[in-house]
Amino acid sequence: MKLDNQIVDLKIKFKSLNDQLLNSEKLENKEIIKINKELSKLEPIISIVNEIERIQNEIIGYKELLENEKDEELRDIVKKELPEYEILLEDNNKELMLALLPKDDADEKNAILEIRAGTGGDEAALFAGDLYRMYERYSSLKSWKFTPMLKSETGLKGIKEAVIEIKGDSVFKLLKNESGVHRVQRIPETESGGRIHTSAATVAVLPEAEEFDVDLKDSELRIDVYRSGGAGGQSVNTTDSAVRITHLPTGIVVIQQDERSQHKNKAKALKILRSRIYDAERLKRDSEMSSNRKSQVGSGDRSERIRTYNYPQGRVSDHRINLTLYKLDQFLLGDALEEMISALSASEQADKLNQLNDS
Repeated sequence: MKLDNQIVDLKIKFKSLNDQLLNSEKLENKEIIKINKELSKLEPIISIVNEIERIQNEIIGYKELLENEKDEELRDIVKKELPEYEILLEDNNKELMLALLPKDDADEKNAILEIRAGTGGDEAALFAGDLYRMYERYSSLKSWKFTPMLKSETGLKGIKEAVIEIKGDSVFKLLKNESGVHRVQRIPETESGGRIHTSAATVAVLPEAEEFDVDLKDSELRIDVYRSGGAGGQSVNTTDSAVRITHLPTGIVVIQQDERSQHKNKAKALKILRSRIYDAERLKRDSEMSSNRKSQVGSGDRSERIRTYNYPQGRVSDHRINLTLYKLDQFLLGDALEEMISALSASEQADKLNQLNDS
């Protein structure tokens, strides 16, 4: 019954929006754009609803024919065609359920990928470097633009921290479930005794926010500049090029010092800050809307251990969906990552469908 009420509400809203467009001379341009945007989201749903109603009417007509028709030849035709319409109705109902699933407005955005070495010392930094290269290769396979914004390296190709801007089609939608703690089990190169060590790195995937997504007021920002201590040449260390921005209402702090130019560091820091604020607000909103959700996929919990990379066994295990792939080498090359991402997306979609059915 709730679903029927939802459909009725959507029909009323669709008609109301179309009526508003008929009187568009009274509307400002930004209001017209907003209405058209809402209509574009509703049109596919209304189209499916109209098709379902058409099929339901056909089925009613066929059933009435079976009750009243005496001509056996015509009855045989109806008996043959009725099941086809019933299957078509079932398919359209499934399509409607998928169309009614709550959409994440951030799905079509670019992403800010953050990788940080966790517990495990040098080995954790090496693993963070492995993850960095895995996502770089995957981005290449997807024809995405992979641009490092901050990269703090150690020896032996290790990474303490990296922040990357990734641009392309549906970047955030595909990568958002990579957020969390990634754990590695392997024998470090420096281990002479052959013992397996466990290390970890954290991954955070943020939707890249536009300026209109987050209004950053100057009065809410504290901006400090100082001399950079990182790589980049002598000029980096002798000028106040490093920037630290603190967002006073949330306490979020972003430090940027990779560029020689203070202006460029500030621009990068503001971009990262805007995305972190946008993501925090999005996660808070989603948490309030789905406080009863049991599924861990898509929860956005960055402290959750989500995946283990076991080198001796050549496997990668995702603990949220209990999926293990014995394709560690292909996974780290980015090839098998697609299989995991697809499985996570399917699980998240199934969970949302269950919630819709239970509502």
